[in-house]
Amino acid sequence: MKEKYLMANGLRLAYDEFGDPSKPAIVLVMGLGTQMIAWPEPFCQALADQGHRVIRFDNRDIGLSQKIEPKKKVNILKLMIRKKLGLSVRPPYTLRDMAADAIGVLDFLEIDAAHWVGASMGGMITQILAAEYPERSLSLTSIMSTSGNPELPAASLKIVGKLINRPDRTNETAYLKYMLEIWSIIGSPDFPPDRQELSERILASANRSYSPTGYTHQLAAILESGDRRGLLRKITLPSLVIHGKEDVLIPYQGGVDTAENLSTSRLELFEGMGHDLPRELIPKFVRLICEQTSTA
Repeated sequence: MKEKYLMANGLRLAYDEFGDPSKPAIVLVMGLGTQMIAWPEPFCQALADQGHRVIRFDNRDIGLSQKIEPKKKVNILKLMIRKKLGLSVRPPYTLRDMAADAIGVLDFLEIDAAHWVGASMGGMITQILAAEYPERSLSLTSIMSTSGNPELPAASLKIVGKLINRPDRTNETAYLKYMLEIWSIIGSPDFPPDRQELSERILASANRSYSPTGYTHQLAAILESGDRRGLLRKITLPSLVIHGKEDVLIPYQGGVDTAENLSTSRLELFEGMGHDLPRELIPKFVRLICEQTSTA
């Protein structure tokens, strides 16, 4: 893969694409602290083979895209406490800013409107896109994401603690051990990846880019975003919600609630799926997404 670069919303973002540029566009928006290469190439190519122009990009602050340097360092524990107490949270940028980045991708590539597909935090961003930019949106697919409803089940404090206490990347052995443990906790129990292949993907991602500060900034943006149920109710586009029933990071009730607050949605829950995109389920994801784009 050879990345290209574009200017969107005043930022330099890395991206690549698959398929015929004249076909309807699908834009893939990835989750918290995760680079665009986490969208598997077979998934991207399969969508392209079904008659789409598929675009994936590194969100701001992550991967090879431009990093953000706030005036004040973010203390994520302090922000989490403020959120718990119902106080305001002020991140370096918001999910709405990141949604505006995605619109900038369309502007740069001269695309009028796109089908949005988002995973985890990317699902939250695509929900904002579909609600606030309906004229630039053809359909919404929200994968392993949530509505932001504060009454929903959440990840345990143990899992949250694991995610925010990352080891230094300079110790490759410790970093790899940590990441393998994380994936063993949040991944799909019925679709475990090959350990050697997963190790190679983890190290390839870290060698491409490692941005713990960007991870913290994006987590702060999620904390600030709040309840999106009101936004979801504004969406009239064809909408698909995909979620794993064994997701311990964003429990499947988040997907159910997202679908219940969309006026035209299809909910697909997968047994044995956690918070990842198992290779075995990619053909089903592609079929569901293409069924939706064909009717939009």
